[in-house]
Amino acid sequence: MTKSKLRPQRLGWCSVLCLLALLGCSGPQSRPDLARLYASSRSDHPQPPVVLVHGILGARLRDAGSGEEVWPGPLSKLLTSDYRDLAVPLGAPDADAGDQLQPYALFESAAGQDFYGAIVRTLADAGGYAPGRLGEAAAPGQRRYYVHLYDWRQDNLQAVRGLDALIEQIRLDYADPQLKVDLVAHSMGGLVSRYYLRYGSADVLDGNEFPVTQAGAAKVRRAILLGTPNFGSVTALTGLIEGAQVGLRSIPPEVLASMPSAPQLFPHALHDWLINVDGKVLDRDQFDVDLWRRFQWGPFDPQAIARVQEMGGAAAVRRLQQAFARNLERARRFTWALSVPVPEPKVTLIVFGGSCQLTPARLLVEEVDGESVLRLWPADVRDRRAGVDLDRLMLEPGDGTVTKASLLARDALDPRIPRHRHSFFPLDYAFFLCERHDRLTGNLSFQDNLLQALLGVDE
Repeated sequence: MTKSKLRPQRLGWCSVLCLLALLGCSGPQSRPDLARLYASSRSDHPQPPVVLVHGILGARLRDAGSGEEVWPGPLSKLLTSDYRDLAVPLGAPDADAGDQLQPYALFESAAGQDFYGAIVRTLADAGGYAPGRLGEAAAPGQRRYYVHLYDWRQDNLQAVRGLDALIEQIRLDYADPQLKVDLVAHSMGGLVSRYYLRYGSADVLDGNEFPVTQAGAAKVRRAILLGTPNFGSVTALTGLIEGAQVGLRSIPPEVLASMPSAPQLFPHALHDWLINVDGKVLDRDQFDVDLWRRFQWGPFDPQAIARVQEMGGAAAVRRLQQAFARNLERARRFTWALSVPVPEPKVTLIVFGGSCQLTPARLLVEEVDGESVLRLWPADVRDRRAGVDLDRLMLEPGDGTVTKASLLARDALDPRIPRHRHSFFPLDYAFFLCERHDRLTGNLSFQDNLLQALLGVDE
C-alpha cells in the first residue's frame, strides 16, 4: 500500500459534517407538551442535580486574550473556514502549551440548527431544573442542571478532571459531601463520563495496568449516554486521514492530528476496522504510528507536511508527528481502560442512540493499478467479488456517525454473537431512535425517555 487515494468524505467526523444541514432545515413541527405530561413528576420529591456533558465540538471556544470566538464563530466562518486556528500549539512538551483558546459557552444552535439548545430547554421547561450557578448555595428542594464545559480538542483526561472539580463544587453548593449527581452525556462526553465512573480523576494511561477504583461512581447516581461511540467511530478515523468537512471547506488532517482527543474516538482495538475486496479482515493497528507513516496518512501526508512546513518549518513537522505518536498510544490505552471489568458496578448505565442510518463500520482496501486504495463506501469499490456483500460488511445500522454495535460496545452487531470477552459494558438498558447523530439531543422520544429516566421513581 503505497499511498491512499480518498474520495471526499461524505459523513462527518463525529457529527462535524452534519453542520452542512444548516442550509436545509425543516420547518417547525407540532410538539407534545412535555411540561404538562411530567407535571406530576415535578413534586417535592428530591432529585439529584443533572450535569450535562457535551461531545466534541459542543463548547464554543474563544481567544482568552482578545475574547474573539474561534469556534464556531460567525456563520460566514462556519461555512467557509478551514479552522486552522483550532490547532493545538505544540511548542513545548505539554499538549496545551501556549494555547489561548478556552471554552466559555455551550454550542446550543447555529443558523436554525439545534445542537444542545433543545436538551437544555427540556431540562428547564419540562423537567423543572433551574440553571445552576457555581459558588451559589442551592435552595432546599430546588432542581438544578449544570453544563460541564471543556476544551474538546484536548486529551479527555482534562475533561475528566474538570468534571470531578465541577461535581465537588456542586457538593459544596448543596452543603452535602455525599451528594450524587445524574450525568447526561452526548457523544464523546459519554466516554469522558465512563472513564470518570471507573477511575475518578486519576490518569491511568501512562501504563498498561488499569486499576478500577470507581472513584467517580461514588459521586454519580446514574449515567445517561446519548450517541456515545463506546467502541469508537470509523468516521473519526477517516477524519484524521482526509480531513473533516465543515461547511464548504474541510478542517485539514494536520489540524485534527494536533488534537489529543481525536484518536481517542478511533475504533476500539478489538474492532475489525479494515477489510479487502474479498471481505477478509486485514490485521492493521490503527494506533500504530508506523501504519500512518507507511501509508502517508494524517500528519505524514506529503501535502499536510508541506502546509505545516510552510507555517513553521521542519521543526514544526517533527513536533506534530511526535505529538501524534504520543496521542495514538494514549488513545490505545484510553480504549482499553474503558473495557476492563468493573467489579459490582455502582451506577445505572442507560444508553440512547440512533439505529436507522447506514453508518461506516469498516474501511476497505483494494488494489488499483499497483496501488492500494482506501475506500469509504461500497459504491466506490471497483473490483466487486461475487458472494461478498460489501454493503453489509462496510455499513451497519447507526446514526450516520456511530454504529449501533459501537453504541453497545460490541465488536459484532449480530446479537447471537456474545460480547467480546475483553469488552465489559455494564448496560442497564438501551433505547434506539431513528435520528442522525447531530439531531439526537432534539429528538422527542429521547427527551421524553430522558425525563422518565431522571424523574421516574427508583425501584
